[in-house]
Amino acid sequence: MKFEKSYISGRFTIVVIIAIVAVGWILYNAVTTMVVEREKWQDIGNVSVSDTLPMKPMRGNILSADGRLMASSLPDYKLYVDFLSGGADKDSVVRAEKDSIWDANMDSICTGLSQICNVLTPQQYKEHLNKGRSKGSRYYEICPRQVLNYLQYKEIIKLPVFNMKNRNMSGLVVVPRNNRNKPFGSLARRTLGEMFGAKDSARSGIELAYDSVLRGKEGKKHHKKVFNKYLDIIDLEPEDGFDLVTTIDVSMQDICESALREKLEELNASMGVVVLMEVKTGDVKAIVNLQRYDDGNYYEARNYALASLMEPGSTFKTASMMVAIDDGYINKNTRIETGSGIYNMHGSFMKDHNWARGGYHNIDVTHCLKYSSNVGVSRLIDMHYHNQPEKFVEGLRRVGIGAPLGLPFVGGADPRIRTPHKDRKGGYTQSDNWSSTALAWMSIGYETQIPPISTVAFYNAIANNGKMVRPRFVKGISRNGELVEEYPVEVIKKQICKKTTLEQIQEILMRVVNDKDGTGKRAGNSSFHVSGKTGTAQIAGKGGYKGGKSEHLVSFCGYFPSEDPKYTCIVAIRHEYYVASGGGQAGPVFSKISQRVFSKNVTSDIRKAADSTSVFVPDVKTGNVAAASNVLKELNVKAMGDITADWATASIQGGNVNFSKLYYSDTAVPDLVGMGARDAIFALESRGMKARIKGRGKVTHQSVAPGGKINAGQVVQIELN
Repeated sequence: MKFEKSYISGRFTIVVIIAIVAVGWILYNAVTTMVVEREKWQDIGNVSVSDTLPMKPMRGNILSADGRLMASSLPDYKLYVDFLSGGADKDSVVRAEKDSIWDANMDSICTGLSQICNVLTPQQYKEHLNKGRSKGSRYYEICPRQVLNYLQYKEIIKLPVFNMKNRNMSGLVVVPRNNRNKPFGSLARRTLGEMFGAKDSARSGIELAYDSVLRGKEGKKHHKKVFNKYLDIIDLEPEDGFDLVTTIDVSMQDICESALREKLEELNASMGVVVLMEVKTGDVKAIVNLQRYDDGNYYEARNYALASLMEPGSTFKTASMMVAIDDGYINKNTRIETGSGIYNMHGSFMKDHNWARGGYHNIDVTHCLKYSSNVGVSRLIDMHYHNQPEKFVEGLRRVGIGAPLGLPFVGGADPRIRTPHKDRKGGYTQSDNWSSTALAWMSIGYETQIPPISTVAFYNAIANNGKMVRPRFVKGISRNGELVEEYPVEVIKKQICKKTTLEQIQEILMRVVNDKDGTGKRAGNSSFHVSGKTGTAQIAGKGGYKGGKSEHLVSFCGYFPSEDPKYTCIVAIRHEYYVASGGGQAGPVFSKISQRVFSKNVTSDIRKAADSTSVFVPDVKTGNVAAASNVLKELNVKAMGDITADWATASIQGGNVNFSKLYYSDTAVPDLVGMGARDAIFALESRGMKARIKGRGKVTHQSVAPGGKINAGQVVQIELN
């Protein structure tokens, strides 16, 4: 076969031509893309989408029983500066301009920061900021280790450089965080709970117990960059948390805290607790937990009412007598010999508080509780249960004093009541958790640990005709001011004992307070009857009851009015005072609380006792106009003047009340004189200051003069009279 060169040459020429055309086409498109359509493709390239990012919901508020704000989410801020924003090149025009602006304004910036943050001196701030500039830091903290409130943040962004609209020039980086604000300060602080601010997570109390309700649900978004600007594209809207309506009554909380604080300061006590509960519902209207710190002041440090296991002392005797009466062994008239107040109880001596005066001798069950006789109660219980102690312990659980309450709070404690176990010989005295004296001492409130909330729930059941309800702290959840779900009253025990047993116990508890020789007489008052029981328990120190330094836990638990109980209350105080008396030290606190709470809820119209020409106009304090106007409306008293103002002073003109508007600057210390405690606290804490209160009534003096510049976190001592 003959080789045809012309044939190969022709095919090669075709391939070359096609290749040249293809390369030309590629070059043409490349040039078109790079030159002709350059801006179009640059715009497309500048559009980028980030990964999905979470959107934080707004945490729900915690409200009082009457809808007042007790905890809400307010932002606080961390401020940083990027010293390299606008370019890192020291020779650039932008960098030179920035440096000149900083140099020109450094002194005024540092002076302003010193006044606003009140942490460093102007010179220290200058050294701090220059250190960041020299390092070229891109995320440098402006106010070291300090979280700023809204007022501080607003003041800082008014300073030179930071007030520049062009953030690329100022380099200011603002990081807002959710912070929980409590308008009423320390009131019920431990029960409301705390937050881990930086983590935006609940730490304790109601905040933690109902975190899933308050927190809400996260949304989703992504960033889209268009022409060097980021746009937020929302994929799923966040769902804000629900509001919680608590059972706490702010005014009752204030009544309980002030009454307890006065007594703690008088005794120099280490700790005190008050729980005020509504009888029918179990609603906790007030709960106070105060502890003395090294500075001598009292603060809400721990929720002792729920978490602290204490030997209850003589308030436990009521449960012991209830068990024995309910089992049919004794009744209110059963008599027991107490002798001279000292009795040898299986080798250990049991004493009555009056043993040095000769004791009570032969007394009945009613007087055993009236006089709080250790010998009488322990002898009666030991007499009937020594050989069957498990029956007594079962009885304690039956009447509810040992029943777990099942509260939702983390750290809450259940009662600890030992159950006896028989030893190998079939007895109890040699068992590993029991002794011959265990029953006797348990019957009077020792060798048993009960949190105060369990004691008050037990006495509340007595007041509630035998029905034990679970203490309720939250009434329900709301959205936009409307209740969307109400938590029902929960019954733990329909009946804690027989009706005849209950009637005897109710009669005895009333006589403890209202008889002239009752140990609880100082808990009563002349306006209505109170029923209850005193308690005094010795708390062992490190060396035990005898060898160590010990304290006493004095208490009173009861209810009022006796004939138709509305509230149950416990007052417990721990102190080292040389005299310890539940009736003499906790009783007066109970009396003060019950008197003020009862007066608060009196519904009788006082004008019925007056003649037709009498005009009743209340004394109106300086403060919130809306709250005062509502009260005046109920009393049919006309409000005049600046009734639409937020804050005002009030004066009586004829039969009317005239309001005069008060002008308060957000950056100046307000004038608190004439205000009540709640309005004064709100006025200070809403401006980033702290209040320390002494006395009650109207504000007569404040330690920081009004009109001065606010220093965040500054403590203002308020005196009321």
